[in-house]
Amino acid sequence: MRFLQACRGEALDRPPVWMMRQAGRYLPEYREVRSKVSFLELCRTPELCAKVTLQPIDRFGLDAAILFSDILVVFEAMGVDVEFNPGPVVAQPVRDAAGVAALRWGDPAEEIPYVMDAVRACKAALADRVPLIGFCGAPFTTLSYLVEGRGSRDFENVKGMIFSEPLMFGQLMEKMSDLLGRYLEAQVDAGADALQIFDSWAGALSPRDYAKHVLPHTAALIERVRKTGVPVIFFARGNANLLSLAGGTTADVVGVDWSIGMDHAIETLGAQRVVQGNLDPMLLLGARETLVSRTREVVEQGRVAAGHIFNLGHGISRHTDPEMAKLMIDTVKSMGAS
Repeated sequence: MRFLQACRGEALDRPPVWMMRQAGRYLPEYREVRSKVSFLELCRTPELCAKVTLQPIDRFGLDAAILFSDILVVFEAMGVDVEFNPGPVVAQPVRDAAGVAALRWGDPAEEIPYVMDAVRACKAALADRVPLIGFCGAPFTTLSYLVEGRGSRDFENVKGMIFSEPLMFGQLMEKMSDLLGRYLEAQVDAGADALQIFDSWAGALSPRDYAKHVLPHTAALIERVRKTGVPVIFFARGNANLLSLAGGTTADVVGVDWSIGMDHAIETLGAQRVVQGNLDPMLLLGARETLVSRTREVVEQGRVAAGHIFNLGHGISRHTDPEMAKLMIDTVKSMGAS
């Protein structure tokens, strides 16, 4: 399949294309499903997960599907309550030794079996049309939600823990990495064809602090799950200066956000690496001509790399007109080898 070939760095006439958050609120068919159930009910119902996972595949003919879920459902295996209003809110953030001691580190395959059931349901529904990507939040991003209690601008609580209680933070990162490793392994056992690790909040840290406090744990997680035999994509968002650190991991594919040009990203990583990205999602809210030209530019720049998977530089906006997404996807598909 084209997506898996690109992950392996095989020569292709055009890059495969998929979108982060491709199943979601910008699609009317998703909103129709979502109007009948809460977000968590949707995540916990394998048949509905499969239905919305396939919606963008059926509409656009994308080259890969990604499991519909949320990075924070893994908190159920830790005894942590999270609600979505609409963003995630943790009822009792973990910020001290007592909070850490109260955590449990259960088996995701047993405690959130509906995720693995959703993987199986998606694989059955896809019937090998395209590969299925499983995923998790990276240890730092997942831990940031646990400590902050919600999304944050300043990350003062988790950064405060790093700088005042580095030993506690390191122990939490080690345990989180182990939990996420078991979670991803269970997804592969259920049938996932590839994995993506999202470090959405990586840009909250300087390269120095990311390299010291975060990267060793993330790199160990990547190395662990690569032993499953499926390709692993690592996406660290928000600071182009972290890209060389991401490239130092053993990830099969390095995701690139829009804060750096794809040409410069490939220079940083080296042309021997497989890259993914990196169109600014907001371009889909602009003029059609601009979207087409910038899409073509990313594809052309990506040809220098050993492999390129076309994607957005982060998730698609819920305000996107699906016809603009189709225009972008069709533009990529129209570009054969030059």
